[in-house]
Formats: sequence, structure tokens, C-alpha cells
Amino acid sequence: MAGRKAGGYADGGVSSHPASRQAPAEKEASTMRVKYRTREVGDVTVFYREAGKPDGPVILLLHGFPTASHMFRDLIPLLAPHFRLIAPDLPGFGQTRAPPRGSFDYSFDNLARIIEGFVAAIGLSRYALYVFDYGAPTGYRLAVANPERITAIVSQNGNAYVEGLSDQWGPWQAYWRDPTPGHREACRASLAADSIRNWQYLTGSDPERMSPDGYTLDIAYMARPGAEDIQLDLILDYRSNLEKYPEFQRYFREHQPPFLATWGKHDPAFVPAGAQAYARDLPGAEIHLLDTGHFALETHAPEIAALMTEFLLRHVA
Repeated sequence: MAGRKAGGYADGGVSSHPASRQAPAEKEASTMRVKYRTREVGDVTVFYREAGKPDGPVILLLHGFPTASHMFRDLIPLLAPHFRLIAPDLPGFGQTRAPPRGSFDYSFDNLARIIEGFVAAIGLSRYALYVFDYGAPTGYRLAVANPERITAIVSQNGNAYVEGLSDQWGPWQAYWRDPTPGHREACRASLAADSIRNWQYLTGSDPERMSPDGYTLDIAYMARPGAEDIQLDLILDYRSNLEKYPEFQRYFREHQPPFLATWGKHDPAFVPAGAQAYARDLPGAEIHLLDTGHFALETHAPEIAALMTEFLLRHVA
């Protein structure tokens, strides 16, 4: 065609070839797309989700009880334009494959050991922590062991103070004090489908904003053979977390990591005093109490993502 140069236009304009127009969109889509991967850590196959900017600031997302990394399904796409997101399933949860009880110790020290090995295996040297529920004592063990790696902490109903414990822990506390078979069985009620759905997910939350997807999958995970006994082992070992609270608090005082709390204020397990207590050791802590319950991401992912983005772009970008 007259006037056309090879590979372009006579006037020097940009080619309108479809591949040229789609390249930026394809790159953005690749950033937003969640990848589902596994990594071997000793005799554990850790399942994890990854998305976001490959060269962006890293956020390690640690879930809690009784869920898995699927709890971050709404949050990850909202943060992916700015950050690299890594969300593993802890041993005993979700899609991570670990040896059975008897050949693997289901304790919080061991959960932290596996996640520390996972972090090393995928080459993370610096990262922000997002901790929720069981993810808090797991992540705080990592922070105590390697404080230089932690760029910031976001706690969403992740407790580190006795003030944060509600008055609903009676059966667990009885089991901690006296780990008899009877006290162990009494804790099994915490693992029942009605407890997961009604107490953990729906208490304090707007039911019209609560998707059934999360609790339905968690209930299915709990119904797998051997799952309840693994969780009962972890319930007993939860007492070790309270023993480590002074160690976690000393880490906060000595290292002063940038800290954001996004806390469901109607949580039946971890009350707002637990969020506010962080300010005692972290005077610069930013604390937000949200009008929801324990699983705040199920109802307030956009609000939490906005708070996190503004906070982390100030501190780690």
C-alpha cells in the first residue's frame, strides 16, 4: 500500500496491529491473575496463591481457623495492582498436604517452622505480614525470629494481648488447664458446621453481605477424615500462644514495625480491646474498628483493601 513503511506508517505513527494494542491489557491481566502453586518444605507440600506485581512490595497473607487461603479471594485482586501477594495454606488446612498425626506435630511452633521454610524456599527476603486469627501467632513467630525481614504488619482480628480474648473461651481454657479426653471432646463443638457458620462467620456480620462460599468450603474441609483431631491438637497448643504474648510484645516495642489494625469490632472471639492494646507497644499504630464480625474480609474487603493500600504505599513502596 502506498505510503506504508515496513512495520509502521509513513508518518511515524504507532502500528494499530491488535497485538500492539492488547499488550498493556495483557500485562495487567497477568498481574491480576491468581496462580495456584505448591512448594515442598520437608515432608509438607505447601499450597499457595500468588498474584500481583512480580517486583512489587511483598505481602505474606496468613489465614486463620478454620479456613484457608481462599479467605483472601476478594482481597487479592484489589491489592494486586500495587503489591505481590503470597497466601499459603497452613499445614492441617485447605490444600496443603502434611503427614498425618503421629508423624507430624500439629503445633504452632511447627506451623511457623513450615511457613518459615516456605518463605525461604520461594526466596522472600522482605515482606509485610497480614495476620488473621491463627495467622497472628504463626506470623509473629516469624517476626520474632527474623525481625529484619518484616516491613510492616496488618492485623485483621489477629490477637497478641490477653485483653483481646472474649469471655467465650471457656471450653478451650478448661482443655488448656486440664487436657483430659472429656475436655478435648467438649472442644469438638467449636468444629461443628453450625458453629463455623453461625458463630464464626455470621455473629456480628451483616448476613446479606456474607457469601455462603467461605463457610461452606470451611465446613467441607472440617469434614475430611482426621481433620477434627488435627484441629483439636491445635486448640490444645493454642495455650502456647498466650505464653508467647510477652515475647511478641517485646518484638513490637524493640522493632516498631509499621502497624495497621483492621478489626471487626463485633468479633465474638477477639474483642476490640485486643486491637487497641497494640498502641501500648506501638504508639504509631493505626487502628480501625469495622462494623462487622470475625471474618471481616467476607463483608468489608473493599474497605480493608483501601486502608491497606494507603498505609502500605506510605511505608513499604
